[in-house]
Amino acid sequence: GLGPSDASPDEGVVEDLPLIDEKAVEQLTEGLISHYLPDLQRSKSALQELTQNQVVLLETLEQEISKFKECNSILEINALFSEAKHYHNKLVNIRNEMMMLHEKTSKLKVSGRNI
Repeated sequence: GLGPSDASPDEGVVEDLPLIDEKAVEQLTEGLISHYLPDLQRSKSALQELTQNQVVLLETLEQEISKFKECNSILEINALFSEAKHYHNKLVNIRNEMMMLHEKTSKLKVSGRNI
């Protein structure tokens, strides 16, 4: 025969559910919202402030990065100037040596004619 374990698990569930009082549901919902809403609004404003601070921080960082780039450019320009000065000195030395050699060859030519 049919024992108690053979009964359907859903049997009797519908009858067990109490009638839902919509007014009570509405009041519970309002109570729940009024309990959590202030905290959520505070969290929202805190997050908005945090986001604004992050935007300001990002802009400041970008300005600092551009300053570093400018400094780097200045350093590169200074390096180029010192390199140019170095090569200019080399050219002056080469010109002086050429003038000295020219003088020596001129003297050799003059003394060679006198022989």
